[in-house]
Amino acid sequence: MAHSTNTKASTHLSAKERPYGSWESPITSKSITAGSVAIGNLNVVDGQVFWTEGRPKEGGRTVLCKYAPDAEEKSDRNAIDVTPEGSNIRTLVHEYGGGALCFGKTSNELIWSEFEGQNLCTLGGDGKVQSITMGDKRFRYADGKFSDDAQTFYCVREDHEKPAPKDVVNEIAAVNVENGEMKVIASGRDFYAAPRLSPDQTKLAYVTWNHPNMPWDATELRIVTLDENSSVDTDEHELIAGQDGDTSILQSLWHPINGHLYYISDESGFYNIYRAGLKESILPLDTDFGGAAPGWQFGSQGFNFLDDGRLVATYQKDGKSVVVVATLNDDGSIEEKDEFDMDSGLPMKVGGVLGGGSSAPNDLYFIGGSPSTPTSVYKWDMASKKQAEVLACSSSLSFPDEVISIPQQIEFPTTLGTAFGYFYPPKNDEYICSTSTPPLLVKAHGGPTACTSTAFNAGIQFWTSRGFAVLDVDYGGSTGYGREYRRRLRKSWGIVDIDDVCNGAKYLVEEGKADKDRLCIDGGSAGGYTTLGALAFRNTFKAGTSLYGIGDLTALAGDTHKFESRYLDGLVGRYPEDEEIYKQRSPIESVDTLACPILLLQGAEDKVVPPNQAKMMHDVLLKKKIPTCLKIYEKEQHGFRKAENIEDALDSELAFYGRVFNIDVPNAIELDIDNM
Repeated sequence: MAHSTNTKASTHLSAKERPYGSWESPITSKSITAGSVAIGNLNVVDGQVFWTEGRPKEGGRTVLCKYAPDAEEKSDRNAIDVTPEGSNIRTLVHEYGGGALCFGKTSNELIWSEFEGQNLCTLGGDGKVQSITMGDKRFRYADGKFSDDAQTFYCVREDHEKPAPKDVVNEIAAVNVENGEMKVIASGRDFYAAPRLSPDQTKLAYVTWNHPNMPWDATELRIVTLDENSSVDTDEHELIAGQDGDTSILQSLWHPINGHLYYISDESGFYNIYRAGLKESILPLDTDFGGAAPGWQFGSQGFNFLDDGRLVATYQKDGKSVVVVATLNDDGSIEEKDEFDMDSGLPMKVGGVLGGGSSAPNDLYFIGGSPSTPTSVYKWDMASKKQAEVLACSSSLSFPDEVISIPQQIEFPTTLGTAFGYFYPPKNDEYICSTSTPPLLVKAHGGPTACTSTAFNAGIQFWTSRGFAVLDVDYGGSTGYGREYRRRLRKSWGIVDIDDVCNGAKYLVEEGKADKDRLCIDGGSAGGYTTLGALAFRNTFKAGTSLYGIGDLTALAGDTHKFESRYLDGLVGRYPEDEEIYKQRSPIESVDTLACPILLLQGAEDKVVPPNQAKMMHDVLLKKKIPTCLKIYEKEQHGFRKAENIEDALDSELAFYGRVFNIDVPNAIELDIDNM
């Protein structure tokens, strides 16, 4: 299922002259949600391929699917549902979740975290959900692995017996699959991740860290021996890596044949792959392995092992993915290595790669996508090097090439050297505009320790096909560019990121690619803070939209969940000792400099950025008589999952800019804007 069709491009001779921003587009908010799902959690078990789908049209629930092209009841993604109707695979550990699903050695050995109740569940012989654990939402579970006999499930357990963030307890626990009894394996640290059993089942490796660190700041890799005399005290477990207290260790994994432990570390300045006991990386490169946003969600794995022991890993180079397959010697050195540029008939962005099993040693499976191709599940025979086969696509819709904007990676000057972003020019061959330059929408990604992607994003094409230019910025602090770039935000959040989004917009204006009088910005979560900060502290943008963004840093410091409760220590300073800095960088404190229209979109049940943040910002804007609109979506958490809310958020933002910039937007929805 390719996303764009191969029809011939329209000639500009027949294109209609119409102002930028007023072009009609087949990419509507309803078309985006109608045939789209969020694909993740790829597993290959018993030669069968499984993945999860987040479905906006089903209230945002997540369903486990199996590739079954010959099944009578298959969906338009060549798949059948494995989990039954009403089930929702989602964990709330760290609030961001991830790692909610696990298979054992066979496809019958399956366990997941069920959203309602947060219990660990399996499927009974009758196909109905059976709860292994029973509780009142006290415990949450994530990132687990089965023992070989599938009788024990080792996982991260989060205890919410006391709801205050400072009282939440994170541990590694072993869960008896038969009766739900639990035994603590490791305790005493603030956070844990990636519990991984050794091939001989005698040892468990895990990653751990303490406040105020985040997982990309400093973590430890430790090993506990699994016997009756083992202590649960993390301090007594063998420390493998992270001794210096300034290194980020991620994603440990045991070699399936020789039993050596491998992991990702940023000690070289980049996230490279190491073997325990060796000082140097086995694949030393000035690039980051490990995925786009390491540490935010459980379950990421930037490298893996095939059944025959070969290492397979992915990294990004010039905005494209490279897959590495390497044969390892006993001493950890590389005997043979192949690198595959995933821009040669293959998707540009590739997630974690899995092998096809011993019966198909050269088959690789991965989730990937390109600027013109939605996220899909792929099967690729690396021996034949033929184009990868699409097993399932996240969208059943297709849009013509004539409305798909292909991004250009740009590097632009800013206060700390240069920063990066992806520029999407307006694209719709049905229209031209010869009288002006286009309005520009700058996007600030969340995190802020994260990055953007060039994989197909219908939400961006929604804008470019209407005549907007879009700049998706990887501001200083983003991942994927090494540790030094990632640490630019230390004590400088609200300065570096704002400088970069503003300088990116100014760069495109100077290049003649954007209208300086029609610059707007949006962002969600931390990107919402950057958005509000850019509007409050700079005069670059003329309008903006904050999606569940942060307006008051002092309120966030005292009212957020455990995982991020000390995040601001590194980004801003200690609170309340540095309260004055918090106030200086809080957009809500800069009432005098707020001067342009702002749209606020918020989930009513958001525990990461509570709704009071948006309400307080809205009250300030009302009092200052600045055009504004606040929409709070019921039963939504951090990020919108329901189709009707995703659609309304997009349509509201388009209508908002239409009113602000006096653009005649076709079929714009009615939007009540206060003070306008």
